[in-house]
Amino acid sequence: MRVHRVMAAAGFVCAVLLVVNSGRRAGFLPETAFTHAIAPFAALTGLLAITGVYLLVRNTAGGLGLVGYVLNSAGLAGAFAIEYILHFVFPYLGGGTVNGLLAGGTGRAFLVTSVVLLAGVLTFGAAAIRSGAMPVLGVVLYAVGMVPGSLRSVVPLPVYLIGLVVAGAGVAWMSARLWAVEEEVVASSPRTGVRPTA
Repeated sequence: MRVHRVMAAAGFVCAVLLVVNSGRRAGFLPETAFTHAIAPFAALTGLLAITGVYLLVRNTAGGLGLVGYVLNSAGLAGAFAIEYILHFVFPYLGGGTVNGLLAGGTGRAFLVTSVVLLAGVLTFGAAAIRSGAMPVLGVVLYAVGMVPGSLRSVVPLPVYLIGLVVAGAGVAWMSARLWAVEEEVVASSPRTGVRPTA
């Protein structure tokens, strides 16, 4: 399996996880150990998908694309860490301890991560659109959805959850483009083989 196809598969998984996470938070899906265990991996698979997108657009996205990719990747890596803490650390701490952490350095780190992710999404989205290698609507859906997705602590919960679903649609659309690119590469590659002897 080639690199674009691996990254595309990660993007499809990311899209599914974003929808599942939204459904769980909205009460449409049950709160179980499994749905909590898979929740952080939306950010991790999203990081792989964005890497695939960058590899495709880097030649035409220029410096803006590189800056956007670095910021977007750093934000997604931070989001993975935050989700891991929310699901596997905070539930085992007392409410007072959690509130104290959020009021101090931990809360500031969460805020910085949100700002970095938001800046990365918008910058990378602009570069991906400018490159012409990605479907514009897919990139727009990703960027628009990730605005509330990056600002989970300051937007109403319904807006945040809708944003995740919209972002998931954008990731799936971009991943479909990555998958198609791999098929195009395979189709255009010269076939090699051994000529039959007379």
